[in-house]
Amino acid sequence: MKTLFAAALGLTLFSSLAHADPKVVAYVPNWINLEEFSKTIDYAKVTHLNIAFENPTDDTGELSFNKRNKALLEKAKAAKVKVLVSIGGGSASGDKVLKERYFKLMAADKRADFAKKLAAYVVKHGFDGLDVDIEGPSINEDYGDFIAALAAELQPKGKLLTAALSKGYGGDKVPDAALGHFDLLNIMAYDARGSWDPNAPGQHSSLEMAKEASKYWLGRGVPKEKAILGVPFYGYGFGKEFHDGGFGYSDILAKHPEASEQDQVGETIWHNGRPTIREKAKFVKDEGLGGVMIWSLDNDVKGEKSLLEALHGELVKEKK
Repeated sequence: MKTLFAAALGLTLFSSLAHADPKVVAYVPNWINLEEFSKTIDYAKVTHLNIAFENPTDDTGELSFNKRNKALLEKAKAAKVKVLVSIGGGSASGDKVLKERYFKLMAADKRADFAKKLAAYVVKHGFDGLDVDIEGPSINEDYGDFIAALAAELQPKGKLLTAALSKGYGGDKVPDAALGHFDLLNIMAYDARGSWDPNAPGQHSSLEMAKEASKYWLGRGVPKEKAILGVPFYGYGFGKEFHDGGFGYSDILAKHPEASEQDQVGETIWHNGRPTIREKAKFVKDEGLGGVMIWSLDNDVKGEKSLLEALHGELVKEKK
C-alpha cells in the first residue's frame, strides 16, 4: 500500500511540475518613481520582478543601491512575488568605464571576491536572487568562470541566479557550461531593428524571431522549463516618427490609440500589439517553455489595452 501511495504521490508531483504555471518575469527600471509605480502593479499577474539596474561604483566591486528599490521590494514580497536585482544593462555595455570595470572584476584575481560581495548584497537587501544582464561587448572570456563563481555563492544561500541573453548580441560568446548554472534564462528576442539604423525600418520583435531565438537557446542545452521568452513593451519609430531610443507602449498608444491591436502604426512605428503578444504567449504554452519576460513593465497601460492583461489572459487560458 505504501509503495502504491508513494508511486501515486510521485506521479502527482511530476504531473504538477510538468503543468506548472508559466512564469512572468518583468523588468522594472529604478530610475522611475518606484514608490508610486509599485502601488500600481498587478502583482497577481507576475511571478518575478527584476529591478534594473545596479552596478559597481568602483573597482572594488561595491554595488550601488537605489533607495527607491525598497518600496518595490516591500510590496512584491507582501504579494509573494520574487524580486531580483539586475546588474549590467544595455547602456552599461556601451559605457567604457563600466565595461572596463566589469572586465577587471570578472578577471581571475578579483572574481571570487566580487562574487562574494554580490551574494552578500543580495542577502543584505532581501532580494530573492541576482539577474546578470551583462551583454554584447561586455561578455568576454571570463564570463563563464564568473557565472560559475556566482552560482557557488548564491545557490547554497537559496538565491536565484538568472541572466538575460541575446542570440545575436554576445550570446555566442557564452560557454555552454555557464548556461547550466542559471535557474532561468531570459531570452532577449527583440531589437532586431531599431533607432541605431533609421534607414532600415521593420518589425524588431516578430513571432518568427521569438521562435528562432528560443530554438537557439534550447539547442544550446537550456531546459525548456528554464527558457523564458522575452517580449517588448516598446517599439521603434522610423521616417517621420523617428525617435532616438524608441517609444514605450503607453507613448505609442497616446499617439495612435489603434496601436493596441496592430504592430505597425503611423509613419511608421513598429511594436508588438496585443494580438502578437498573445501569439507569443500561446507559443510559450504550446512549446512548454518556462514563461515570458517583459521589458519593461512601466511601459504598459491599465485596462482593456494592457499588454500584461493580454499576456496573462493567454497564459492562463485552458488548452482545448
